[in-house]
Amino acid sequence: MHPTHPAIDQALIPQTEVCKVIGQTRSGLDKLRKKDPTFPKPIKFGSSRQATAYYVIAELNAWLAAKIKERDA
Repeated sequence: MHPTHPAIDQALIPQTEVCKVIGQTRSGLDKLRKKDPTFPKPIKFGSSRQATAYYVIAELNAWLAAKIKERDA
């Protein structure tokens, strides 16, 4: 595994990119978030419903690692 820079781990990724990475549509991602309480919570920089949602890359990586570990158990 390659060492990572702390700033990279705390970087944000927009919801549209999260959908591409995990192979889900926006509605699929919404269903996943409702079904799986361990899925990371988004961060919004605005109070409107239309404000872009961002996710912390480190949290997504940790969630994915937990899912892989659960699968392999």
